[in-house]
Amino acid sequence: MKQVKCVITDDEPTACEGLQRYVEKVDFLSLMGVCEDAMQLNTLLQTEQPDLLFLDIEMPYLSGLELLASLAHPPHVIITSAYEQYALKGYELDVTDYLLKPISFDRFLKAVNKVHGLLQQEKWPDEANNFIFVRSDRQMHKVLFKDILVVEGLENYVCIYTESTKLLVRSTMKRMIEALPGGVFQQVHKSYLINLEKIEMIDGNRIIVGRHTVPVARNFREEVFARILKNTL
Repeated sequence: MKQVKCVITDDEPTACEGLQRYVEKVDFLSLMGVCEDAMQLNTLLQTEQPDLLFLDIEMPYLSGLELLASLAHPPHVIITSAYEQYALKGYELDVTDYLLKPISFDRFLKAVNKVHGLLQQEKWPDEANNFIFVRSDRQMHKVLFKDILVVEGLENYVCIYTESTKLLVRSTMKRMIEALPGGVFQQVHKSYLINLEKIEMIDGNRIIVGRHTVPVARNFREEVFARILKNTL
């Protein structure tokens, strides 16, 4: 398994220690260093090339967002902050995820799994890794990622909707999130994943994808609409 090299930057020692314990629990994470502030991180980035930064925002001299905005080619970034008001600015700077302190391990794991998936896509962007096989009605079906509109979770099953068909598959939303490319698909509700490239209209807290009207849950709204705003005039 490819190791994801990461750096923790936070001026709170207890926050750094907590993140270090989480990093040690994840096999594919490799800790390159711990920085006390953004200035130390800036120095480290002159000589090292981590895959992932865990970055606090409010720090002395230079904030995490100010440093991030100054980087021409930043690695993947997971913001770790006690303040949710910076989330929109973070997503405007293309952060991969935004974790609010105190950070639970399951939320941490979800964020780093997303980074791991994105790095795998970057490693093999031109290979024929653009589909999955799923079992439905005792048959194996090849489904291209680009054809998927919506994935709906139904207890121990998921329903995959394309423009031409729907497939009932014995699987879970967690497995679908891991299988589908995070750069294209977004979870908008505990029971729904959508293909961002297939969005036709946004109506308040509902998103129209093909013939499907999908609700956006309150706990996903900020992340969902921040991603959509990147492509808004």
